[in-house]
Amino acid sequence: MEGEFNIVSLSKIRVRYEETDQMGYVYYGNYFTWLEVGRTGLFRDIGMPYTMLEKRGLRLPVTDAQCRYRSSARYDDIITVRTVIVKLTPARIQFNYQLESEAGNVMAYGSTTHAFVDRTGKPMNMSKKDPDLWNLMLDRLKEKGV
Repeated sequence: MEGEFNIVSLSKIRVRYEETDQMGYVYYGNYFTWLEVGRTGLFRDIGMPYTMLEKRGLRLPVTDAQCRYRSSARYDDIITVRTVIVKLTPARIQFNYQLESEAGNVMAYGSTTHAFVDRTGKPMNMSKKDPDLWNLMLDRLKEKGV
């Protein structure tokens, strides 16, 4: 099974002082770190933490990353990262993210695309290279509401 999914994972982040710049706003590069928090949280939510994937020899390098900023976060704000898998194939996985303030205002939108590669960095077709892991991933996604 390939395609789009409707699983949403929510991760909460409190902005640390070190994440802000001299103007008191969150440095733009930190938003990408928060996307990673959301992505790893989603994998954890479906019972497949990155550590498990890595033990199986799977790596997920980023092949594309985007972030559109709407408003700035500041020190001590609480941000919710809403993460969803929007596309899954045996070779790639794509996530969309929405970062929201406590008041529900959208602060940023993001997306990342990742290739499935082995330990050496060689691209792989998960359904052929590790069909057990591929089927486990599909089963876990179905269990969560696909």
